[in-house]
Amino acid sequence: MEHLVQSNRQCEGDGPPEITAAGKHVVVIGGGDTGADCYGTATRQGALSVTQLDRYPLPPNTRDDNRSPWPTWPYVLRTYPAHEEGGERKFGVSVKRFVGDAEGRVRGIELQKVRVSRDRETGVRSVVPVGDEIEEIPADLVLLAIGFDGVEEMRLLDDLGLTLTSRGTLSCGADWQTGAPGVFVCGDAHRGASLVVWAIAEGRSVANAVDTYLTGDSDLPAPVHPTALPLAVV
Repeated sequence: MEHLVQSNRQCEGDGPPEITAAGKHVVVIGGGDTGADCYGTATRQGALSVTQLDRYPLPPNTRDDNRSPWPTWPYVLRTYPAHEEGGERKFGVSVKRFVGDAEGRVRGIELQKVRVSRDRETGVRSVVPVGDEIEEIPADLVLLAIGFDGVEEMRLLDDLGLTLTSRGTLSCGADWQTGAPGVFVCGDAHRGASLVVWAIAEGRSVANAVDTYLTGDSDLPAPVHPTALPLAVV
């Protein structure tokens, strides 16, 4: 975010960013939308090279009806305009080690082929190395675009008597209230990593629920229900 925010401000005439990809080998860790934003920004800033890493395997070019049948969001390879401007994408890889110079500045990254597996009972994902081969690529600037990875374990949860689901989120009832009376949840903490529009919709719905909890009724909009799911397969 430090890189993208500064770059956006530069576009508004606020001066050059402190973090720039100009003349650097750039590695973007994360294969999602934010990663694509970093990818395109680095390319347009004049990076020597741009490499985007994704721990998941290369998706197919066409919909697999067994994995993502219509009308679910299709699991296919998505190429953004930024990807067509140059650079490279690597799939099924994970960072094993950052390589630094004598002054402690990153100069490269060691990559390892991996496979992502999911426990059918708990839903927990694990990243398993495939083979011992290590590939080192140059990196003068590394941008982390790995997104939300679950609610942080903290004393607050223990004090409230709340436990996380297998996906690292907090469950709630039909009124958005968690197992702790008067404590509500919404957004990524409830849904998991998703789009900001879902966080906004859930935030508005929770405002309605909190207003109702405090006053007995509410005229605030409640656009979604806690059980509402996007048309996507994760």
